Amino acid sequence: MDKYQTLIEKAKKGFGTLDLPDSFKTDALERLGVWLTDDMFADYVPQIDHLIASGQWDFLLDSFYQVIPFGTGGRRGLVGVGPNRINPWTIQASAQGHSQYLIKAHGASARSRGLVLAYDVRRFTDTGRYAPDRPNPVEDLDCRQLAEAAARVYAANGIKVFLFEGTRSTPELSFAIRHLNAVSGCMFSASHNLPTDNGKKVYDQYGGQLVPPHDQDLVDEVTGNVSAIRTMNLDAAREKGLLESIGSRVDAAYHAAVAGLQLSDARGVKLLYSPLHGTGLTSVYPVLKAMGFDIHLDPATANPSGAFEHVTFNIPNPEVIQSFDTALPNADAIGADVIMSTDPDADRIGIMVRHDGAWKFLNGNEIGIVLTEYAIDQYRKKGRLTPNNVIIKTEVTASLIDTIAAENGIDCIGDLLVGFKYIGERMNRLEAEGRQDDFILGTEESHGFLMGNYARDKDAAGAAVWLAELASLLKADGRTLVDYLDRIYAKYGYCHNFLTEIRLLGARGIGRIRKIMDHLRENEIRAVGDFAVSEKIDRWQGEPQPHLSRTDTSSRNVLILKLADLPGTRSIRITVRPSGTEPKFKIYIEVLGRPFDLSAIEGAKASLVDVQKRIERAFMADCYAILNVDFPERGFLLFWQLPLDDKLKYFEIEEQIAGLKHVADAGERKQQLDGLLAFLGANPVQKVDRAFDARYGTGMLAYLGLE
Repeated sequence: MDKYQTLIEKAKKGFGTLDLPDSFKTDALERLGVWLTDDMFADYVPQIDHLIASGQWDFLLDSFYQVIPFGTGGRRGLVGVGPNRINPWTIQASAQGHSQYLIKAHGASARSRGLVLAYDVRRFTDTGRYAPDRPNPVEDLDCRQLAEAAARVYAANGIKVFLFEGTRSTPELSFAIRHLNAVSGCMFSASHNLPTDNGKKVYDQYGGQLVPPHDQDLVDEVTGNVSAIRTMNLDAAREKGLLESIGSRVDAAYHAAVAGLQLSDARGVKLLYSPLHGTGLTSVYPVLKAMGFDIHLDPATANPSGAFEHVTFNIPNPEVIQSFDTALPNADAIGADVIMSTDPDADRIGIMVRHDGAWKFLNGNEIGIVLTEYAIDQYRKKGRLTPNNVIIKTEVTASLIDTIAAENGIDCIGDLLVGFKYIGERMNRLEAEGRQDDFILGTEESHGFLMGNYARDKDAAGAAVWLAELASLLKADGRTLVDYLDRIYAKYGYCHNFLTEIRLLGARGIGRIRKIMDHLRENEIRAVGDFAVSEKIDRWQGEPQPHLSRTDTSSRNVLILKLADLPGTRSIRITVRPSGTEPKFKIYIEVLGRPFDLSAIEGAKASLVDVQKRIERAFMADCYAILNVDFPERGFLLFWQLPLDDKLKYFEIEEQIAGLKHVADAGERKQQLDGLLAFLGANPVQKVDRAFDARYGTGMLAYLGLE
């Protein structure tokens, strides 16, 4: 038996110990055999050998049981060794398949028009699973290296590459595709994911992400038709005119397009801006600065860095309120009125507002509501508002936006599937009909917004312009964005939207997510706790039938439970779906109320929030029961983005943590606590402290005398 066969036999025996479907094990072994024996993967073999020798069976199987799928945001995931990881091979295989797809779709123009490549700040440093004394193709792997690896493939296939000479934002990539009349583009980024991740988003000739069935055609080409990967040296590509660096000229045109969104010349607000270590330094900051806004960089997060070292939990996501932690004292120090932040590829925006002496966070739905009302107001004042104007949003985004549009006599396309690509595709239809000027705003609950016709993916810079203008107008009137939002609620009705998730990692996690969805889809659901279910909507039903592609089926894997109205509500709904880009089951709860007198706002809000909380507890308890998980009530106090297994593990060791108070030496006590909580990653105490406090009556560090 040769060395490779011995390794396969060891892996087969190790996989046999895992409680996973046999199909996962079979597929993993088949792919593992290819990577161990094909010369193409020779650089990866030393680390595969290490993973087998060290018995990391769960990790190894998850690395090999599938090829990284194409989800709502493209391909992204953990950097590492194997087909289910981001590495030079998976990126180059994707680029080869993409090259073949482009040539089939566009013919000779694919080669002459070319494609644009952009990348953000990510760099992989978390190599703890791998052997430090062996060659490792993914050690210190960054987005620039991934972009160059892909460029070598595109050039070898005769497709001209326009490569940004430094990090840039995703929306600037979308703009550049349209500006340069390219046939496609790729963004190397994992957006707001943890530092362990990276990825590649693929864009079409209009600057949007591919929609079904075109994304399926690409996936089929990559996974079924790549027999060999062609590569070319970058110097040779440049000499042949197949590689061109781009930068300042595209920047100038993009910045001008964003500045052209201006609806007001008000400039009185003071802004602190946090790029969360990302590419907003090339988009949001220079645009607002050039437009005359009083904008200041957050000194803690203004340095480009893929480690996201000054972001709580190392999660650079403006949807997560803790991502503002380090900016808050710096905003106070300069007397800022507003804090804005963007994720590493600067397509999502977050905002906090100083209101009545305290900082208030606005979620993505609230920002979308504010932008909708502001745009309609300004369009009307400028004589631009007509019945042909349109707002476009996804179905899980606040339905109050539909109400605002209807009551102002304009259209709202509000039932799109999750993914900004569907908003971009509707914009393409408007443009094809010569109606691009009718478009006002595209909005999604996950802090994504687009206005204008210069791009086809969400752009934090455009949203920042409108928010800064509105905040300036309000400041001159002694009001804030929170005041503005409250008046909207009083006028149209309070809309309480809540997002949570059950994060289930690895191959086993995919099976558990599928188990929840299958149960909810296949069984009659009469009630969620005390709330009667009036209707269940399965987005697998409806037109088009049959589904356009497997990616269409995946995108439409959405269930909506409409609950019976209560006094004071107009609609209550729960929407669930598996994430297309991360290993989690997403749950959206919306409670829509009725108009009220502004003086009664606190009561109006509180009653709807109470309804949401009751629904959340009851529905998630039902989901945990499907998984045969006994989930403690205090589990809802843990950081919501923790994986389920980590939440359960915390409760297993909680008494052990409390017992550390009997360790006499404080240094030893702290060391043992760090060891127990190491599995929680960055800022571990902060992730579990509320649950600990609920049981022991005080925070963990105070209880252990470690404050």
